[in-house]
Amino acid sequence: MSEENFTNGQGGEQSDAAPITINVQYVKDLSFENPGAPASLVQQSAPDVELRVDVGARQLGPQLYEVILSINATAKHGEETAFLVECVYGGVVTLNVPDEHIQPVLLIEVPRLLFPFARGIVANAVRDGGFPPLMVQPIDFLDLFRRRVAAAQEEEAAGTA
Repeated sequence: MSEENFTNGQGGEQSDAAPITINVQYVKDLSFENPGAPASLVQQSAPDVELRVDVGARQLGPQLYEVILSINATAKHGEETAFLVECVYGGVVTLNVPDEHIQPVLLIEVPRLLFPFARGIVANAVRDGGFPPLMVQPIDFLDLFRRRVAAAQEEEAAGTA
């Protein structure tokens, strides 16, 4: 059996390994609170839901990274909290990409791959708590990344002024 290499379009060679390999996925933390039960369960109207999503990554070894996707939702009926759900979902990935692409892949592409699983866990936790499943709409991780980069640039500019 022969090994094959291909040119990456920039004159260099890359191995034929997959650019992203998800080694393992896991729930790092999961919390559901229903502080107003059973009264919160008999409300006729749908609660207002505030959703927060965050992504983080850290290097574990050469080409090996942990990516963490955090989804937090707070549902309220007026001032009363109906439920709180927090899910921290992780994945350990191996990347075979050029160095300049590592951060975007870690903070855009890997969360895109992890999101459907985390979304299902959140929906099931809310359903198991007595509410209709919370179906988190797809997240634009590219936009989230761009905002993070812009905020870092603004912070850097403010620090040098």
